[in-house]
Amino acid sequence: MYPLLIDIIACLAYGVVGIALMALGYLIVDLLTPGKLHELIWEHRNRNATLIVASNILGVAVVVATAIATSAEGLAAGLVTTAVYGIVGLAIMALAFLLIDLLTPGKLGSIVADTELHPAAWVNASAHVAVALIVATAIY
Repeated sequence: MYPLLIDIIACLAYGVVGIALMALGYLIVDLLTPGKLHELIWEHRNRNATLIVASNILGVAVVVATAIATSAEGLAAGLVTTAVYGIVGLAIMALAFLLIDLLTPGKLGSIVADTELHPAAWVNASAHVAVALIVATAIY
């Protein structure tokens, strides 16, 4: 029974770290884009904002899942490595967002607030997932 209890505690702890990293990812996207994401998504049903946030959350989940699967021995060390890899993944995703914004015409942040689904939102979403896969592979 004791190993099961330890596994449950580990599951809860990793879940909290994962949720915290996804929330941080949401906040980063919110900072990089004009307007408030919660209004764009829930009130205005904006597809561009939804696509960008969804891809960011999926990307964070890929990084966190890989970090957990390859985490260091021991719960404390595993939680720390998972958090660090998650933060690194978020930083690289934010950098990719800024680089795409710099290298393409228009402002990506403004496109997120567009009412019509824009192809650039798909490019940005793909970059989030691609960066997550790169970070996850580097972790592995």
